[in-house]
Amino acid sequence: MGRIGIKFDPFHGTNHWRSQEHNRKAIGRVKVARARPHNRTVRNLKVRRLRCDEIREFVGARAKNVSVEKKAAGWGDVWTWTGIDADTKLMVAYLVGRRGAHMEDCASRIRNRKQITTDGHKAYLEAVENAFGADTDYAQLQKI
Repeated sequence: MGRIGIKFDPFHGTNHWRSQEHNRKAIGRVKVARARPHNRTVRNLKVRRLRCDEIREFVGARAKNVSVEKKAAGWGDVWTWTGIDADTKLMVAYLVGRRGAHMEDCASRIRNRKQITTDGHKAYLEAVENAFGADTDYAQLQKI
């Protein structure tokens, strides 16, 4: 069992003793519960301009500073991939993980021809082509 810690419960106004393992499981359930309504309702969209980007964070330390043992435990870089409708600012799709799967998720949610803009990350070239094919206008925004 993990370490024990005190967690404040704002609903009851009291402190509760909980293990870190219990907290991790509870957070995981909340994340899944929040994703379900988005996954169910954000479908069959008419998006003119899709802006895709990535957010790089890390668990424990950056990948270049992580030992083999820590990497096996899940330490290192974590990428969050986002697809946002540039006109309405609706989050079309988001994913923590592989980029290719994110582009396929975006493609499955949009029903019309669209314009996609990404940053200069080379990996987007293949992912956009594989997910959307020729039914899209694609541009990379190069920052100078």
